[in-house]
Amino acid sequence: MYHKSKGYKVFSVFNYIFLILIALSCFLPLLHLLAQSFSSKAAVNGSLVSFWPVDFNTDAYVKTFKNSNFTGSMQISVVRTILGTLIGMSVITMAGYALSKDFRGRNALMWVFVFTMLFSGGLIPSYILVTKLGLKDTIWSLVLPGAFGAYNLILIMNFFKTIPKALEEAAFIDGASFFGIFLKIYLPLSLPGLATVGLFIMVGHWNSWFDGILYMSNTTKYPLASFLQTVVVQSNAQSMAMSQSEAAAMSEQSIKAAQIFISTLPIILVYPFLQRFFVKGIVLGAVKE
Repeated sequence: MYHKSKGYKVFSVFNYIFLILIALSCFLPLLHLLAQSFSSKAAVNGSLVSFWPVDFNTDAYVKTFKNSNFTGSMQISVVRTILGTLIGMSVITMAGYALSKDFRGRNALMWVFVFTMLFSGGLIPSYILVTKLGLKDTIWSLVLPGAFGAYNLILIMNFFKTIPKALEEAAFIDGASFFGIFLKIYLPLSLPGLATVGLFIMVGHWNSWFDGILYMSNTTKYPLASFLQTVVVQSNAQSMAMSQSEAAAMSEQSIKAAQIFISTLPIILVYPFLQRFFVKGIVLGAVKE
């Protein structure tokens, strides 16, 4: 029977306490937002709401979903996230498959990609490039500039390297092509890595707000994160589309809390389905055997 020392037991107790505190620091603010979104204006303005709604009502959510600015921004974010994830995964998986092979000039090409992790072209050259290509004020200005990520490429490439070469050689003997091997062997065997990188890309697109403000001249074309930045950070009341009577009946803080909670809900719902791949994907993709 495995014997645990006294020092190990003490360490485990403090480790669990520390992890529980970290989890609470992430969960309690979200719970506080949820309680605010279901509370009355008087309770919110009087700072009476903690982790449970006071004078429960759903007016903030009704107003939020009636706000065409919010629903339009959410639709743009959904389209952006789907397109960005599909394009990003296609580019990175194909590049990772090619770079997992040994060929002349591979190391030099890898250093070019690593260089992009350390240095970028800069904000102004990026803006000029997007404008000259005619992508400004289109969904492609939010998708294409971030379609390739060197860190995600390295994760996928290292995943592909863990797949035994004997499988590929056997497929070649059976007459399979490089593309057939990529689709039928490498992708199915790399689900943990694909799920991990896909989650990174998806969360990155959903939470990105600066490029929406940078590349969109019309606020009606803002993705959800950019819309929330103008409402919550810049306190732009016009984006909330509230009349004087609604402003008198509802708290802006409740509406902001409802909008923030709704914006986090898609990621919260998707993550449990990918969580079983996440830890394995990080561990296996970070090292090379």
